[in-house]
Amino acid sequence: MSWRSQAFRGLVYQILAVTAIGLSVWFLAHNTATNMRVRGIQSGFDFLTSAAGFDIGESLYPFDSGEPYWRAFLVGVTNTLRVAVLGIILTTLLGTLIGVGRFSRNVLVRGLCITYVEIFRNVPVLLQLLMWYLLFTELLPPSTEPVVLGPLFLSKGGLNFPIPIWGVGQAWAALGLLAGLPLAWLVRRRAVQAFERTGRPGSQFWLPLLVVLACGVVGWLLGGAPTAFDSPKQGEYAIENGGALTPEFLSVLLGLTIYTAAFVAEVVRSGVNSVPRGQGEAASALGLSPAQEMRLVMLPQALRVIIPPMTNQYLNLTKNSSLAVAIGYPDVVSIANTAINQTGRAVECISVIMLVYLSTSLATSLLMNWYNARAAIQER
Repeated sequence: MSWRSQAFRGLVYQILAVTAIGLSVWFLAHNTATNMRVRGIQSGFDFLTSAAGFDIGESLYPFDSGEPYWRAFLVGVTNTLRVAVLGIILTTLLGTLIGVGRFSRNVLVRGLCITYVEIFRNVPVLLQLLMWYLLFTELLPPSTEPVVLGPLFLSKGGLNFPIPIWGVGQAWAALGLLAGLPLAWLVRRRAVQAFERTGRPGSQFWLPLLVVLACGVVGWLLGGAPTAFDSPKQGEYAIENGGALTPEFLSVLLGLTIYTAAFVAEVVRSGVNSVPRGQGEAASALGLSPAQEMRLVMLPQALRVIIPPMTNQYLNLTKNSSLAVAIGYPDVVSIANTAINQTGRAVECISVIMLVYLSTSLATSLLMNWYNARAAIQER
């Protein structure tokens, strides 16, 4: 407990910093509440239990205008998460392929990858969202004359596709897939242990994937092997039945995926470039093909450099999804804007938006930090 102690001084500085931040937050909250009370503006989150009074055009589950505001916000959160999760998966796949393509020995492939990155990275994401929205709503034919791609229908109304009729068989298949996950983990673990023991590479991806799919097929067979599908069909005024993806959702998903994939490609390229050139030369000397060299030697070593900036791109994609309000996609920002116009609770609605994006960003960061720790070199 001496000022000469660095640990003690650090503790005092931290306490002073936390106190200053707490006082600043209290001052802002108190000042805001006082000004709102003087101007007769209502405050509080009690409006969340009142009837919303508006419909939502797109939702993963039914929503009625008589339901409370908190249910409307929940619909917006699920719509935001749907775009973010699918966008992260598609961005990772597309960006990795383009980043690896930058090292192709084929001049045409390498040139196309460079052109993709330079075009989509330098066009604002909002303009790309508007471009895709205009493409779906203006250039495609109407729902009465859709483009038929096998079982798919593509029109101004969106993309319609067959969906399985949910029953006991599908439930058993889902249980089988869930049961296959721990089995696949055990299979992959044994493959890794065998590789470390013998040096012979085993299947660490395809065989575990086959195990998961096989368990799903077994569950499907135990459930009676149902094959019934609810397929879309041409109606008098619109396409009926089946599943549907709206133009707004497709525009947001494609725009964010294509835009962020350009940055992910650069992250992958820089990560592979960080691996010493001798590693690739050693792989070639062992007789590995260029594809094996990239998959087995370069990418695993580059992964430790790729993960931190890749996390930033995932966070950017999630936060950029708030731009979906510009094309009418009912995400959490769109729902909050409607709630502000009806209730006047601007501070509360903006606080909900901040809480949603803060929670999703922190969850993404925690997950990626955990994965980064697993991929890091373990020193002895």
